Amino acid sequence: MKSLSIALLGLLGVGQLVAASLSDHAATYRAQLSQRILPYWLAKLDTTNGGFLLSDDAERGASTPKEKQLVSQARMVWTFAHAHLHGFDDTNRSSLNAAWNGYHFLTNHFRDATHGGYFWKTDLTGQRINDRKIIYGQSFVIYAFVELHRATKAPQPLEEAMKLYRVLQRHAHDGQHGGWDEHFTRDWKRLPDRDPNAEVEVAGLKSANTHLHLQEALAELYDVTRNADVRQSLIESLDINKRHFYPKQAGRSCFHRQRDWEVVTDPRSAGLSYGHNVEFAWLMIRAEELLGRSPDWPHFYAHLEHALQHGYDHERGGLYHRGTGDEPAGDTNKIWWVQAEMMAALTDALRHRENAAHRRALESLVHFVDAHQTDLRTGIWLDTVTADGKPRSAGLAHSWKANYHDVRALIKFIQAFRTGS
Repeated sequence: MKSLSIALLGLLGVGQLVAASLSDHAATYRAQLSQRILPYWLAKLDTTNGGFLLSDDAERGASTPKEKQLVSQARMVWTFAHAHLHGFDDTNRSSLNAAWNGYHFLTNHFRDATHGGYFWKTDLTGQRINDRKIIYGQSFVIYAFVELHRATKAPQPLEEAMKLYRVLQRHAHDGQHGGWDEHFTRDWKRLPDRDPNAEVEVAGLKSANTHLHLQEALAELYDVTRNADVRQSLIESLDINKRHFYPKQAGRSCFHRQRDWEVVTDPRSAGLSYGHNVEFAWLMIRAEELLGRSPDWPHFYAHLEHALQHGYDHERGGLYHRGTGDEPAGDTNKIWWVQAEMMAALTDALRHRENAAHRRALESLVHFVDAHQTDLRTGIWLDTVTADGKPRSAGLAHSWKANYHDVRALIKFIQAFRTGS
């Protein structure tokens, strides 16, 4: 069944839909989440071994994955807990049961009982095939376990989240320069600089990506614990992100810094990510509110307006992938998670104050995603399309594509704009 906005697009075209009701889209998305999107992801549950089987393509169909990777497995736990918490579970509590299944797979097979932390990859049965400790992945374990605790009030997930936090502070926190080192062996020795086995970001450098998601996890851990040490870590991560990675001059955002925060001159680290910039903007507001600070809305709007000016497709809708400084976007592909984070940021902007340009941008983004980035068979967003909406990667589920970005954005959108019962 086509969504309301897809059907309207067929009749009118994007340009005539500026005045379409966001509440109509929110109602459609609520039905889509309950009837199609969450059931799709629930079908990825590995009922034999536990965890989730993520290998599906809109063009080639589903296949047997080769691995289970920490980030995507943890993100699945978070999403199902989040869906249950916000009333999207079915009468069989299927989402909650799936979250518990994923939790037990992580704690039974990814958790290192000897050295602490969680391994990077296992095979499908849970035998580890990559025992490195990568902080990007550890962050999502904390994030997922906090949400499962919220959804159930069970103490165990929160206890495990706090244990992991203390392990990271002991082994990964940089006591000399601040921030966190990111890539380690199983027994917490730092990987050599530029080690090709790092897999995510660059060994020896500190990354915006990891520090953003660590901030995200610390914010939620602090919210449920009010622990003084976690509070200080959250303050540290937030201040680092605002100063070094996502400054108010949004065009100066960067991917990496040296361990002592000096600039990285390697051209492979040049540029900025519009999706990460707007994701940071709304996560910054969330962290500041939890800390009891006055939210830095000028900083938020600096990043949102920069993305709208330099990285947004005002003709067709949607946010481009990457750019450099204050120049036009250099990579105009439209990736599913980038659209999700722009949806979340624009939603929060409109919650804060009405703005006609922001409303038009959100409406056109919704129309583009529905018309060009949504697989009509499943309702799942395609990994990547070109600027004009042609599929570039038709992936629906894989080790780097789970469901947390888009489901999170859709729930935020529904909460903001849905009216009635």
